[in-house]
Amino acid sequence: MSEDKPAETQDPGAVEMNAIPNGKGHDGADEISGSAKDDGEKGEAVANSASSHKAENAASNLPESQEFLAVDDKKTPRFTDFEGKTSFGMSVFNLGNAIMGSGILGLAYAMANAGVVMFLILLTVVAVLSSYSIHLLLKCSGIVGIRAYEQLGFRAFGTPGKMAAGIAITLQNIGAMSSYLYIVKYEFPLVIQAFLKVDKPAGEWYLNGNYLVVIVSIAVILPLALMKQLGYLGYTSGFSLSCMVFFLIAVIYKKFNLPCPFTEFAFNGTTHSPILNTTDPGGEEDDTCVPKMANLNSQTAYTIPILAFAFVCHPEVLPIYTELRNATKKKMQHVANISIAVMYIMYFLAALFGYLTFYGEVEAELLHTYSRIDPYDTLILCVRVAVLTAVTLTVPIVLFPVRRAIQQMMFPNKTFNWPRHIAIALVLLTFINLLVIFAPNILGIFGIIGATSAPCLIFIFPAVFYIRIVPKEEEPLRSPPKILAACFAGLGFLFMIMSLSFIIIDWTSGSSKASSAH
Repeated sequence: MSEDKPAETQDPGAVEMNAIPNGKGHDGADEISGSAKDDGEKGEAVANSASSHKAENAASNLPESQEFLAVDDKKTPRFTDFEGKTSFGMSVFNLGNAIMGSGILGLAYAMANAGVVMFLILLTVVAVLSSYSIHLLLKCSGIVGIRAYEQLGFRAFGTPGKMAAGIAITLQNIGAMSSYLYIVKYEFPLVIQAFLKVDKPAGEWYLNGNYLVVIVSIAVILPLALMKQLGYLGYTSGFSLSCMVFFLIAVIYKKFNLPCPFTEFAFNGTTHSPILNTTDPGGEEDDTCVPKMANLNSQTAYTIPILAFAFVCHPEVLPIYTELRNATKKKMQHVANISIAVMYIMYFLAALFGYLTFYGEVEAELLHTYSRIDPYDTLILCVRVAVLTAVTLTVPIVLFPVRRAIQQMMFPNKTFNWPRHIAIALVLLTFINLLVIFAPNILGIFGIIGATSAPCLIFIFPAVFYIRIVPKEEEPLRSPPKILAACFAGLGFLFMIMSLSFIIIDWTSGSSKASSAH
């Protein structure tokens, strides 16, 4: 096999398996469309199967000289027949779009339960560690010439590594889809209620979130999920990011337009009951509107998982790397650092102003809290409609890589088949709908996915891939970089065990807000 071959086959594999684990990877737009142009009318699974097998063997067919070109950062192996065409600025946008997700809606709640200073420290730590793990992925990719997350797993540990990466990405995507549909479940009834001016719902079916999420899944999501390719991907991902920016602006604006303590909306228009904390025995008012710098309670356990969930973008890094014009490892690291820095600022501002608006009264899904003040507020209603549209259109985008991952894990040698294509989509949507209907709170979704798949994708997998893939001749096992990578993996295991332990303790104690509905 010539050097060109891996170039041709790896890009589709990288795209199809890894696009949009967070639900918004703009990179998939260019690459799926590119794949469609290159492959013409070839079946989706034909491209998947071919790219899977050839990508697995590609690295072993690379000549010795090419495998180590990227070690000194002077030159990165790049697909010789696939020249990246995406500019530096657009790559920053694409990766930022991949990072930004529904997790931003839960950050104010995380700050309320960690305190401003502790939240800022944890946010900074997760952002820095995310950047470091991207460095590890780029180093591995440069050495073996593979630009697909699960194929790095195959190169490092064979089929078990590929399966582990595929399962983690699948879980992350299922968590993302669940969080999106959960937003539909709780926000869509409020939008309908506001438009119809229904002050006090009396059990109408069209104001029942469980019915609405099923209707939206069947009428909108399923038809889009049955398409062979998603041509609207680029528009949707850009629209999703715009909606989140709109959400951030609205949160900042509302902070300066709502009193503290705020007043509950009264539908009869005659009384408003202020939300006030209790007073202490001395009769002095509690510090209802004073932000806490540090806080520790049963809900603090959700802070790290929520932050980890919000920063997962790692499976999309390699496809974006492939699309980058004049790509080098150093240039792609700059793209990642800038994207993470921009999202870091947006996340902190959304959390800070959301928290400073409601303080201890903030809910796990921030938008839902605003309905307690004025369910007919025009600005918040516009934000709701925008976010609902964005998350609804994003669900099928996230479903595509999940279906591809399942097909490659369970039917790796099968060609495209419509019944199987439809069946997987139906099973996935049914499972996610049941999860959303019976999950009492979005916090549980953020918590479990953020405590399991997110540490794997951010911390554990990049570190162990690095240790296995980087040759001992270049970096001995006891060299500082590999020791640091081993510590990084250990930190990921620690985060996972601690977060899961605290969440399970919280659930079993019955004190979690995740155990009760909004």
